[in-house]
Amino acid sequence: MQERLAIAGAGTIACGLAATAAVHGDVVLWARSDASAQRAQASVAKLCEKLGSPDAAERVTVSTDQAALHGETFIVEAVVEDPDHKAAVLSELGAASDPEAILATTTSSLSISELATASGRPERFLGLHVFNPVTRMALVELVFPASATEEVRERARALCAQLGKTAIEVPDTPGFVVNRLLFPYLFDAVSFMTENDMPAADVDMCMTLGAGVPMGPIALLDFVGLDVAQAIGETIGADVPSRLRDLVAAGALGRKAGRGFYEYD
Repeated sequence: MQERLAIAGAGTIACGLAATAAVHGDVVLWARSDASAQRAQASVAKLCEKLGSPDAAERVTVSTDQAALHGETFIVEAVVEDPDHKAAVLSELGAASDPEAILATTTSSLSISELATASGRPERFLGLHVFNPVTRMALVELVFPASATEEVRERARALCAQLGKTAIEVPDTPGFVVNRLLFPYLFDAVSFMTENDMPAADVDMCMTLGAGVPMGPIALLDFVGLDVAQAIGETIGADVPSRLRDLVAAGALGRKAGRGFYEYD
């Protein structure tokens, strides 16, 4: 890669992006704690193995030291989808990184303009919305604040191409394109299932066999994470079903928690 890429975060998106990028070059992953760093290292290794490039994991430097970000040219924030938390991390990254570095956020629904301001360098900022699983999903929604320079725009497109992704520039509107159109459908499936007392598996099978989608709407919500889905729904102004809210309140967040609309081993 032409860019020296760093990723701030240790979750699913951060590790997926790190593994994807490691196939093409060196990557720094900054984690907050030793525990999260160890989990990230193991996750990246597993993902690189699945990609058929186990040696790529050696090109990912996982560090809890912010000094590891110095010298990196493209820094991507990939922390929890909470506006205050993201703003705080981006402000920290803006202060800790080189002045010429480009900052990006992987937010799936939040205002890019507001996060750009929080970063302290709005002219060198963008939204880089990758999709889960990052190692397999081809699309990246690129979202630029009005203040972004042409250099930033060109380098962001080039990075996506180097990662083997298809980049499409989308407007800075809540949920961008995919989530703005997708989540009302997913929530409607939950409401339909509840109103008609249908099993989740039957609703999902109807959609996979009848509409040709690779995953049914209820299973997809569990895959995304019900807490993440609720946050996205609230951001885009969609009607989040009470049944989904109840599951989130009970800690049944989907696959990552072992239970959601479905039970997982």
